[in-house]
Amino acid sequence: MAKADGNGANGPCVLECRNVSAYRGGTLVFDGIDLCIETGRNTAIIGPNGSGKTTLLKLLSREIYPVHHPDSRLLVYGRELWNVEELRSRLGIVSNDLQQEYGRYAKGREVILSGYYSSIGTHTHQQFSAAELSHAEVLLQRLGIEHLADRPFGRMSTGQQRRLLLGRALVHDPEALLLDEPTGGLDLSATFRYIETVRELMRSGKQVILVTHHLHEIPPEITRIVFIRDGRVVADGAKEQLLTSERVSGLFGCPVKMVRANGFYQAVPG
Repeated sequence: MAKADGNGANGPCVLECRNVSAYRGGTLVFDGIDLCIETGRNTAIIGPNGSGKTTLLKLLSREIYPVHHPDSRLLVYGRELWNVEELRSRLGIVSNDLQQEYGRYAKGREVILSGYYSSIGTHTHQQFSAAELSHAEVLLQRLGIEHLADRPFGRMSTGQQRRLLLGRALVHDPEALLLDEPTGGLDLSATFRYIETVRELMRSGKQVILVTHHLHEIPPEITRIVFIRDGRVVADGAKEQLLTSERVSGLFGCPVKMVRANGFYQAVPG
C-alpha cells in the first residue's frame, strides 16, 4: 500500500481511499475501504461479481460520491474536488456502462470527437478546432479503425465499439487509462488485438488501471494486483504473489488452477 499521505513512489496517488463508505442505490457496497493506486504503476483490481468493482469505478470517475464522514477521504490525483472536464484530461475511462449507453447512430469519427466534451455523440453546438479534427483522424489510424470513421456505432461489433471508446478516452492524452473488463464479449482475435493495443499504450508510458474478473486479459506489463471481495480489499501485492492457484481459489470461492504462459495468466478448473 502507498503511504497514508497520498504520495506513491512516483507522486500523488491516482486514487486514495481512506475509510471510505459508499452506496449504490440503497445498498452499502463499501464500509470503510482503504486503497491507494499509485501513479505510474500498472494495476489490476480483481474480484468476483458483486465485490464492488463497478462501485469503485464510479467513485473514481466521480459518478457517485462517498458517504461524508470526518475520518474518511477520497482523493483523485491528490484532490478531493474536481471539475469533471478537467479530470478527463488526466484520466481516460472506458466502461461497460458507457458502451451500453452510447448512441447507436453516432458515427465512428463522432465517437472519438465526443471525448472532447465527455458527451454521448456530438451535437451541433459543439465546435472542434482543426487540430482536434486532425487528432481524431490520427487516433483512428493509430488504433487501426479508420475504416469505421463513417459507420454507425450500432452497426459495429463489440470489439470495434471498444476500440472507438478507447480512442474517445485518448483524445486528451490522459496520464492514465481506467479500463473496465475491456475484453468481455470479444472473440479470441479481437481480444488479442485489444490487449496488444493496451500493451503498446503501456510501453509508451501510459498508466493502465484494469478492473476485471477475467484473468486472461491482464497483460504482462501489469505488476500490481488488488483483490477485492464483499466491498473490502482482501489482498494487495505483486502479481506473482497473488495470481497463484491458492490465492485465486480463495478469492473466487472455488477450486482454481492458475496456468502461466508468455507472461499471461489463465484460470482453469482446479
